[in-house]
Amino acid sequence: MKKIWLASYPPGVSTTIDPGTYRSLGDLFERSAADYADKTAYVSMGKEMTYAELERLSRAFAAYFQGELKLPPGTRVALMMPNSLQYPVALFAALRAGYTVVSCNPLYTGRELEHQLKDSGAEAIVIMENFASVLAEVIAATPVKHVIVTKLGDMLGFPKRELVNLVVKYVKKMVRPWHIEGSISFHAVLARGESLDLKPVETGHDDVAFLQYTGGTTGVPKGAMLTHGNMLANVQQSLAWLKPFARPGEEIIITALPLYHIFALTANCLTFLALGAKNVLITNPRDIPAFVKELAKHRFSAITGVNTLYNALLNHPDFAKLDFSGLRLALGGGMALHETVAQKWQDVTGKALIEAYGLTEASPAVTINPMDHTDRRGSIGLPIPSTEVSIRDDDGQEVPLGTAGELCVRGPQVMKGYWNRPEETAEVMTADGFLQTGDVAEIDEAGFIRVVDRKKDMILVSGFNVYPNEIEEVVSKHPGVLEVGAVGTPDVRTGEAIKVAVVKKDPDLTADEVIAFCRRSLTGYKVPQRIEFRDELPKTNIGKVLRRALREEAPQPTDS
Repeated sequence: MKKIWLASYPPGVSTTIDPGTYRSLGDLFERSAADYADKTAYVSMGKEMTYAELERLSRAFAAYFQGELKLPPGTRVALMMPNSLQYPVALFAALRAGYTVVSCNPLYTGRELEHQLKDSGAEAIVIMENFASVLAEVIAATPVKHVIVTKLGDMLGFPKRELVNLVVKYVKKMVRPWHIEGSISFHAVLARGESLDLKPVETGHDDVAFLQYTGGTTGVPKGAMLTHGNMLANVQQSLAWLKPFARPGEEIIITALPLYHIFALTANCLTFLALGAKNVLITNPRDIPAFVKELAKHRFSAITGVNTLYNALLNHPDFAKLDFSGLRLALGGGMALHETVAQKWQDVTGKALIEAYGLTEASPAVTINPMDHTDRRGSIGLPIPSTEVSIRDDDGQEVPLGTAGELCVRGPQVMKGYWNRPEETAEVMTADGFLQTGDVAEIDEAGFIRVVDRKKDMILVSGFNVYPNEIEEVVSKHPGVLEVGAVGTPDVRTGEAIKVAVVKKDPDLTADEVIAFCRRSLTGYKVPQRIEFRDELPKTNIGKVLRRALREEAPQPTDS
């Protein structure tokens, strides 16, 4: 496909990147740590850590891995923690020592954790004590030999450290009993590592930096091999897009999405590392009142999130009282951004909510809207520098402009493949090197792309294609609706029928009202046949609605 999108690039944004700017992610970290040594790198629960402190602590942690545990380069090291100061310490330690980071969701069950540790071959894990009981249940069946345990308050300093750890364990009872033979504390690792030297490691662009597990909503999770080159390319692509607006050494970014998720990992952690930003870590973004209070403490300039997170913030009465004078970038991704949420964000903050698109297999960024555009709502933007897209039909042929087809992507950020799964890798990679995303999209004459929906989520009603995103967009505009998820369910007459799960904002809202509202905007076969009211919707770790769970769960009571 001709790169028609390049003509729509904002002034000052390069169309290509130089992938050789950094040798490795460790090189990126060390350069930023030196350039911004006295600047605050991270803030968590009121405690600040400078770039110099992060460099020293991660160096000690990495030296322990090398000198005490004798782990060679390429060893898989798992991290299982929420957003906390311990996370970047362990993360950059592993990268500097040449290890492959295996990102683990702290909410995993024993079965899920066992699969990921066995599949990745992880030999070491750094884990928050809150989740140690889950590891204890399955560790015997995994290759893990070294366990480093940390408590939530460990990096906060005396006496706050002791107070937080006591509250977490004995007041909130968030730590279940556990025992893991030979486990060592986070503090003990740092203390021992301080007396050891970190030996330089020759890590290159082809070395795997991360195993990011994906596919949990469609099958057995598999590890996307993201190399140092993949990740550095995506950082360079993001920096190129931000260049006309970014202020190195001055940005303050809010990180509510978990660092173990690829969105926050690349956007918040690595890209803003290169900018010398202050990163404000939100440990529990589900606690919206506490989240809003934390936002009030910072004149933040950037924030990332998903539709459900922004919607929750906007529905808290104190959010609109915050100072948004410093805000320059609000980025939405991970799921479709509803027009109602984008408009309300604009109204409340005075700033546009910029939609982007990516997927784990692309490190993740593929497209983003221009920073100064507010007239492209519903679009996921333009392909980022050094990225090609192609919209193809089921036979692999490109479709005309404005026609929906599968979005395919090629660029230096596309993964090396799935870990130990060559067959599944071959299934998603075309002969000419494009990654098949599984998303249905269309591109207009200016190069802007709009995602219609996931291929696997498409609903077939009497032979007509119905996309859940469209249904959800319409229902979300009803003033009585807080959240919505749409799925297809088996139906004898039409093949599939549309079911909509709704979380009410108005307690008096009825199913008939929702259906009548839909009839004003949707053609007959797109109107939902069933409305389920729920207290909450099933979601992924970043707040993305789990349509699979809505399809599989037992029906909820219907209010009519």
